[in-house]
Amino acid sequence: MFEDKKLTCKDCGEEFLFTVREQEFYQDKGFQNDPSRCASCRAAKKQRNQGSGRGGNLTQQRQLYKVVCDECGKEAEVPFEPSGSRPVYCRECFANNKQRNYNY
Repeated sequence: MFEDKKLTCKDCGEEFLFTVREQEFYQDKGFQNDPSRCASCRAAKKQRNQGSGRGGNLTQQRQLYKVVCDECGKEAEVPFEPSGSRPVYCRECFANNKQRNYNY
């Protein structure tokens, strides 16, 4: 049914073999497209993306803004710059408000 295929890696441009066994695995998993990267480029991409979310950069730090919680008055940090038009909560008060809104 399957035959080994020679494919070209979209990252390094080298040819690689897409074996019958790999094709069977792809079919079992329901994958519909052939791989576009060779094994070493797939591993390198996975290594780059590991721990940083999908496609993220490990060297970039998320900007945090210091605020005072509008509910309890405790100092907190949030990942957005508050505009002043809406209340800002610490993690605990935010979770409590979220829970209250869903428990009608």
